[in-house]
Amino acid sequence: MASSDIRKRTIYFLITAALIILVLLLFPLIDTWVIAAMAERLGITIAPDGTIIGADSTQAAKMAETSVTLTVTVLHLLKIVVWMALVISIVRYISFLITKTLYRNAKQGEISSLLRTVLSVVVYIVAFFIIFQSQFPNIQLAPLFTGSTIIGIVVGLALQDTLGNLFAGLALQADQPFQVGDVINIQGKGTGVVESVSWRGVKIRTFQNKLVIISNSSLGKEAIEVAPRTNLNARSVFFSTVYSASPANTAHRIREAVRLAENVSQKMRPVVRIRNLGESGVEWEIKYWLEDYTKYNDTDALLRERVWYALKREQVEFSFPTRVIHTHQTTANTPQDAFQIVAERLNRVSIFAPLSDEEIEKLAGSSTTRIYAPGEAIVRQGQEGNSMFVIIRGAVKVQVPEKDYQKTISTLGENDFFGEMSLLTGEPRTANVIAVSESEVLRIDKAGLRPIFEGNPALVDAVSELVEERRELLRQTLTSESEDLGAKDQKGVLPSIRRFFGL
Repeated sequence: MASSDIRKRTIYFLITAALIILVLLLFPLIDTWVIAAMAERLGITIAPDGTIIGADSTQAAKMAETSVTLTVTVLHLLKIVVWMALVISIVRYISFLITKTLYRNAKQGEISSLLRTVLSVVVYIVAFFIIFQSQFPNIQLAPLFTGSTIIGIVVGLALQDTLGNLFAGLALQADQPFQVGDVINIQGKGTGVVESVSWRGVKIRTFQNKLVIISNSSLGKEAIEVAPRTNLNARSVFFSTVYSASPANTAHRIREAVRLAENVSQKMRPVVRIRNLGESGVEWEIKYWLEDYTKYNDTDALLRERVWYALKREQVEFSFPTRVIHTHQTTANTPQDAFQIVAERLNRVSIFAPLSDEEIEKLAGSSTTRIYAPGEAIVRQGQEGNSMFVIIRGAVKVQVPEKDYQKTISTLGENDFFGEMSLLTGEPRTANVIAVSESEVLRIDKAGLRPIFEGNPALVDAVSELVEERRELLRQTLTSESEDLGAKDQKGVLPSIRRFFGL
């Protein structure tokens, strides 16, 4: 399509230029014919420059001279008009070629039009002076401009705002901070899409479908926030949930709900993060990137709708300003349902197999549950401890340092346990245990296990045998350093347990 336009415009230009040049070539013949015709009609002799040869001072001679001078002047003016027509044709054709070649892949014709217009006017003025001087060499233009200085000052003062807009527009052309189609925000004046840029100002179509025109001189003094149409521009949507909702689960569900929404860019993954821990609940922020920023209002509304449905499905409530008075009576006993669940978990732990049901219930009564976020460390290598953990839900990974990174040697899931050596012997942790997903664990400490060992010393032997069997199975997956430590622990598990619990 572009090549077809260039071809048509080139043909049109060549035909126009050929006709104008033909007229210019015929002008000497026209001059000669007109002067000869006037000389014959008036019965006088006329020189090529239009002067009458052998003119006298009679009234008839003066009238003839005036007619000849007027005719020659008109011919010169016609030449100036034809020459200017040729200049205008050439300038417009060159401007057309520049626009089609330099800006064929960029939609900035409106922005470049002002600069092209100003340059064209400058060329026209210069060409006019050259052509005028060639046709009227005896007329000096310098005194004309010197004498019109006062008029120029008056006109300049009268057009002060207009000229200010013009030069501010030229500055915008040089900098080009925005293009047609970009969304811009000007403090105190509005937000909208740039529709056009002219010598006077910028037209902005607001999102209320109103047209705002801002002068170039005012625009040059303002801070402009630009969202380029070729850029991935980000937006933020906020919401809040109650504190009882799981942060990890909420973030995952919301991210999946908004990720595939219309106009949300697939090149950047939406970010769902906790913005603040407010008075009424957890305050969240969704940061996402738009494909078409001009539709950000509709996209914001769509994401708020998706958030509502996602939270409704997960039975997570939105927070709002409330005041709740809680009355709580502390009891020594765990609620029956939770107590039974904990007891069942402990019955599945192999090292507690020798314990009776009554002893399991005692241990369950002294155990506590804890929740860890994804990526959070539950225990760290070298840390002193006197507790072990049973995984109720979620998953964890066991890591040991190897050179310059952490090597994962095992992944544990529901009903698995770790940290038993620290509980039984009080020795430092031999590995890092990190939550893979949101994990809930049951914590068993020395204070809960001591009364059971004191009441039944024979349990120590049975427990130590099970621990030694478990450590023998795990030794093959540890590093060489951990293997040496494991061998040392295996020889002294029973004495270490007795010594640690004071038995």
